[in-house]
This record gives sequence, structure tokens and C-alpha cells, in this order.
Amino acid sequence: MQFFKYHALGNDYLVIDPRDWPTQFTVPQIVRICHRNYGVGSDGILWGPLPARDGAPFALRIFNPDGSEAQKSGNGLRIFCRYLFDRGLVKPEPFRVHTPGGIVEATVHDQGRSVTVQMGRVSFDSTKIPVAGVPREVIREQLAVDGETLQFTSATVGNPHCVVERPGTTTADVHRLGPLVERHANFPERTNVQFLTVRDRANIGIEIWERGAGYTLASGSSSSAAAAVAHRLGLVDPDVTVHMPGGRITINIDHNYGITMTGPVTRVADGTMAAEMLEDAQ
Repeated sequence: MQFFKYHALGNDYLVIDPRDWPTQFTVPQIVRICHRNYGVGSDGILWGPLPARDGAPFALRIFNPDGSEAQKSGNGLRIFCRYLFDRGLVKPEPFRVHTPGGIVEATVHDQGRSVTVQMGRVSFDSTKIPVAGVPREVIREQLAVDGETLQFTSATVGNPHCVVERPGTTTADVHRLGPLVERHANFPERTNVQFLTVRDRANIGIEIWERGAGYTLASGSSSSAAAAVAHRLGLVDPDVTVHMPGGRITINIDHNYGITMTGPVTRVADGTMAAEMLEDAQ
């Protein structure tokens, strides 16, 4: 089975064409392929291009390393768009991709090394995210986790996010609090978690715990959600640079909270997986 590996600010994915693997992966297969000791190693699998859907010429499914499926991934989308460009399937002009979290429009720049994605409109509506409780906008609520009271705002950009405001966050904090917030009863479908520090009106920093993946160096959908939350709280202007351990993404927020994200993509390798790797992955 052929694969293509890319990373977007250290967030790495394998692109696998359905023509090489026409049936959906099993959970044990996904876990094995993504494992960094027993498999190829990645933060997820991008399975596409799938047939055109709902007016988009390309469709994509995204699998997390724990075997669960993601509705949307900003970094994954940029990587997939770079892959389409590398295969000669798109040109440096706008095109559309269908994901379970909605259709996005993308444009490839600089021979694929940079990609812009229209991520869709951010919503803070608890019924859309979803967040437990009465219908409301989830703005600066409190969450008791591991003896701490966290102040958070939730949002969806096609997948759920919980943005926690903190003056500073260590990697140890993310590993301690991230999985507890991800699986908190407030979030019936689990949630991605961002620990947000506002630097100034044009810059924020985030540390990320990704639903189904764990600690992550960078995330496009997390950048989109965190920037939108910071803007909704009046802390930043519409043009924001998001700083993460893996690097930076630029976000523009329009008046309806539509998000335009631009960031880099790097091609890493391509190769063939041996069937032997999956023999006991049932």
C-alpha cells in the first residue's frame, strides 16, 4: 500500500489514496499504521481523494491515531491540498474539498509550500458544538478539572473546541489537563482543547491537546477556533498570527466569524507499507 507523508508545522499525516486501499480502515489498522514504533508513524491518516460530493470535486475522510474519525482538520486539509497539487489534480486557483465537517475552499501557493483554506464560519452555539446544558453561547464559563477552575469558551469550526484562557501554559499542564477536558462530561462528543495566551492585539499563543491524537505541535482548526474566541472576547483584531510549538499560522476573521487560514506544508516522504505490518492488527 502506497503512502505519502507530509507535515504542517510538525503535525504530520499520511495521505492514502482509496484506489490503493478501497475499503475503510479498521480501528486496529489505523492505530498500527500511525504508531511511531510499530507502524509508519503519524498524527493521522488522510483517506482521499474520494468521489466528488455536494458540488465539491474532491472529498476527504480524516482518521485520528486512536482510530476515531475527525470531522475537519486545518493542517490535514492543507496537507491534502498540497498532495492534490503534487499529483497534478489541482492548479494554483481556488477549488473545493468536502469533509464530514463541511465543504472548504482552498488555494495552493508557492508550488504547494503554502496553502490557504476558507475554514467556514465559527459558531459558539452549544447545540452545534456540542456542549451539555441549556442552549446558549458558551462564553467564559467555568470548568472544574483536577483541582483547578478553568475559564473556557467553546466553539465549532466543523469540529468541537474548548479554548481555555491562561496567562501561561507548560507542556506538563497540557498533558495533565488536556485529556481530562477532552473527555469531560460537558462535551458529549469529546473536544479539542487549546490553552490560550494573548500576546497583543495581533498575536496569540496556544498549546494544543487534540481529540483522538493527544499533544500536538500545531493545529489549523485549533488556530482557527482560538483566534475566533480571542476576537469574540474583544482581545484581538480580525487579523491574528497564531504561535504554536510547531510554528505560526495566520488567521483572518470576517464580520460573520468566517475564517481564512494560511500556513505552510512540507513534503516528507513517500513509500510502500508492508502487509506484514498489519498481519496481527485485527
